Amino acid sequence: MSPILTRPVREQLEHDRVIRLLQPRYKRKTEVIINPGSEQNQSVTVKNLVVFPDLLIFAEGGKKLLATVEVETGESVNANEARAEWGVFCKLKVPMYLYVPPTSVDTARRLIAEYDIPVAEVWSFHTVLDQVRFTMIYRSPDAPVVKVSAPSKPAAKAKPDAATPKPIAKLVAKSPVRQGSHLRQGFGGQAGGQAPKTVAKAAAKPKPSTKAKPAAKPKPVAKAKAKPAAKAKPAAKKRR
Repeated sequence: MSPILTRPVREQLEHDRVIRLLQPRYKRKTEVIINPGSEQNQSVTVKNLVVFPDLLIFAEGGKKLLATVEVETGESVNANEARAEWGVFCKLKVPMYLYVPPTSVDTARRLIAEYDIPVAEVWSFHTVLDQVRFTMIYRSPDAPVVKVSAPSKPAAKAKPDAATPKPIAKLVAKSPVRQGSHLRQGFGGQAGGQAPKTVAKAAAKPKPSTKAKPAAKPKPVAKAKAKPAAKAKPAAKKRR
């Protein structure tokens, strides 16, 4: 927590945003407690002096302090801040990591060297669109390694299997090519600007089914003409 009482609102918002972004970066097998803005969630005592660093990194279980982190803005990188906080936090005998804007890197270096403050690491932060990026500027050779979690990336899309058959290309209509065309390479690598050949259809169109011929009509049965009955011959007269 900075002793500056009148930090510009815009810088205060940026300051608190960076603190909240750093919390998951250091939260790897550790417990991280933050004190953004006027919040006083966790304190430490340095020679009867109670202080509230921006981030406190504890071992699993929250009993052993491993490191402290201090975030500064352009207005808070000055001699008063260096003596009142940076130098005090370094007396905890744990690493102290300092984050400053890119425009304040040289000033931070000068103050660290002038007041002989044993800062473990110095980082710069800058905003690109909606993202805040961090760059290490300096690291003490005696500083212990504290693993920082990299920001998660979206999972890469799985590439299609090479054995998967490709979809059949659509039929390309033949187009007349004028003589003297400026094209030197045709479709499929054919030279001379020849018109592309159409791709054969995968399945032939079904032929229309032939219409069934109507069944032959039965021929009418010829009616047999009835012969007239033979006339009876007259009986022969008996001779007397």
